[in-house]
Amino acid sequence: MRLTVLGGGGFRMPLVYRALLDDTGDEAGRCTELVLYDTDRRRLDAIRAVLAEQATGRSTAPAVRATTDLDQALRGADFVFSAIRVGGLEGRANDERVPLGEGVLGQETVGAGGVLYGLRTLPVAVRIAERIATVAPDAWVINFTNPAGMVTEAMQRVLGDRVIGICDSPVGLCRRAARAVGADPDRATYDYVGLNHLGWLRRVVVDGRDRLPELLGDTGALESFEEGKLFGAEWLRALGALPNEYLHYYYFNREAVASIRQAPATRGEFLRDQQARFYETAGSGAPGALREWERTRLEREATYMAESREATGGWERDSCDLDGGGYDRIALALMRAIARDERATLILNVRNRTAVPGLDEDAVVEVPCLVDAGGARPLATGAVAPDQLGLMLTIKAVERSAIEAATTEAGSDSGITRGAALRALALHPLVDSVKVAGRILDASGALTRP
Repeated sequence: MRLTVLGGGGFRMPLVYRALLDDTGDEAGRCTELVLYDTDRRRLDAIRAVLAEQATGRSTAPAVRATTDLDQALRGADFVFSAIRVGGLEGRANDERVPLGEGVLGQETVGAGGVLYGLRTLPVAVRIAERIATVAPDAWVINFTNPAGMVTEAMQRVLGDRVIGICDSPVGLCRRAARAVGADPDRATYDYVGLNHLGWLRRVVVDGRDRLPELLGDTGALESFEEGKLFGAEWLRALGALPNEYLHYYYFNREAVASIRQAPATRGEFLRDQQARFYETAGSGAPGALREWERTRLEREATYMAESREATGGWERDSCDLDGGGYDRIALALMRAIARDERATLILNVRNRTAVPGLDEDAVVEVPCLVDAGGARPLATGAVAPDQLGLMLTIKAVERSAIEAATTEAGSDSGITRGAALRALALHPLVDSVKVAGRILDASGALTRP
């Protein structure tokens, strides 16, 4: 089976390869050839050096091929992982820094920064979807690219339900909650509903019993893991649910913005400088690329959401959250379920159909799905709390305005459509003025198509 990774020179690619190496299934349903595509040959060479060290002594390691030719990478693919970053980390740093200059949140996927990232990424993602439709129409596309919800929805307009989005935040939350009540995370089932980076865990069912009320009533257990520390027991009890970590930017926006503005660098600036050092070292041809990658990865994981943790007491991440595995394992489980027709239930970004009342059938939502050879089908969530649904509807309007701005006929010839782009920014609840939205749009350079 051939797997193509778009953005194959990306820093987290070795996590995917590690998961592939650990897959001991029969060859018919296992990846035997990995094709890495990237626009940057230097990054490809560095990552290939890491993968070569990972494969040492592994006789069943997938063969690795790298290319900067998109059609060549796609041709013959059974699965395509899309993990692109249009504009690189320099673009991310700009997305974060420009809104901060206006006193509003600058973050990769949330608020104005997420809208700017989407405006830059969506045209490229749609063009890639069009090439997949032509060159590899039978391939399944697993989208890692952020902002994952809007990118998945835009690609689905070309490829339909063969595009499935994934994120590791929901599964991380679910597993931490299960461990907090002393349960095996693999024996629990989870009631989770939302959009990408905007969801809530509403039930943790172990042996037929919902353990979430018990957890909400135990302050010590509730504040023993990341989300409990971020949000605090009082607020979680008031909500009656456990929010995805990214909702910290909504519920504690003032504190989050203040902490980010006081930091010496934004997250994008930190990663840009950190990864520049890694790629220079790993791409030099000297031995030790895997060791350098692992050192850099641990530093990356330890500093994840550091500003939010600083705003809530300055606590350190648990060792079990530093492994770095998450989205790669979800992707492999998804690929395995489809390729081998092994039924699995996974939290994914898919077309709503009728799963979430109040959202239309084509809206991409993040919910538990039943997966088999036919793809991923969302499970019905039941009624959604008014505050949750209201926020989901608002953010979905933001996402669709961004998609409109990046993909309309007017935008195809003259850059991003200004009216729709302005609407995407100004409608976001974390942008507090239409004039601020306009200044952010002008300063970002988003109106110039990549």
